[in-house]
Amino acid sequence: MPYVIIKITREGVTQEQKTILIEGVTHLLHKELGKNPETTFVVIDEVDTDNWGIGGESITVRRKDGR
Repeated sequence: MPYVIIKITREGVTQEQKTILIEGVTHLLHKELGKNPETTFVVIDEVDTDNWGIGGESITVRRKDGR
């Protein structure tokens, strides 16, 4: 029973893109590892850019600086 967590920043990912991610990960686990799609869980966790940091700065600050 695979349980996959995809963490991304909350920056305009569409429902269609999320569906593609969930289907793609499920298919990959089935194809490569033989995992049953009916018992494969995929969770997309969207994190506000204020709550995600790199190099001591939040993504919000880095985006404002053009990085």
